Amino acid sequence: MYPNRVETTLFLLQSVDGKISTGDVDERDQEKDFPKIIGIKDGYYQYYDFLLQTDRHALISGRVLAKIGVNLRDEADNYKDVSLIIIDRKPNLTENGINYLLNSFKSLYLVTNNKNHSIFKFKKEGALKIIYYPNSIDFKDLFIKLKQEYGIEKLSIQSGGTLNALFLKQKLIDHISLLIAPCLIGGKNTSTSIDGTAPQRDNDLLDIKALKLKNCEILKHSYIYLYYDVINETIIE
Repeated sequence: MYPNRVETTLFLLQSVDGKISTGDVDERDQEKDFPKIIGIKDGYYQYYDFLLQTDRHALISGRVLAKIGVNLRDEADNYKDVSLIIIDRKPNLTENGINYLLNSFKSLYLVTNNKNHSIFKFKKEGALKIIYYPNSIDFKDLFIKLKQEYGIEKLSIQSGGTLNALFLKQKLIDHISLLIAPCLIGGKNTSTSIDGTAPQRDNDLLDIKALKLKNCEILKHSYIYLYYDVINETIIE
């Protein structure tokens, strides 16, 4: 079905109003805040249950990793059955954060267009693969490369709203795996599942993707799970 590139599933935990964070500053984060809130915390464990069922290759941004504190971690965790593909342009990861990730995960694919990234201080061998783009990152090329050069068939995307919007516009999201927490967060600037530039012109409607529902489950503690196929070819009548 996907002969040229990796097959992708966008994995999301969001509020009923579509927010994927608990605020618009880095100090606010679902993983830190949801376990504190009565009415949300009791069912939050189900997020990790579904996370363990995702593909063993996960794409995530360096910003998200920095936000959850990997740069400050010294003791490695055991995620040796998972490989990470990290998009980090700023960069957001420090040498300490990279060391933690290398010691915690099966392998690390660091994708950047920043020639001064601290990743270049590490040896490009074994568990570390560096994918460098001299200009902007070409995500269509990257998703082809991940399959054809590295043999990755399926990929779980766990990035933020800006990258999600870019992937959606480039028709690089094939499925949506969505866990909805029973809460309303609000905030005009709070990140949503799909951020980026809002549609304005008629031609922008082509960036809207219809979804086909494949599974719907009512979970414990008022959580809901939805799984969709993405219809990437938008037709306007």
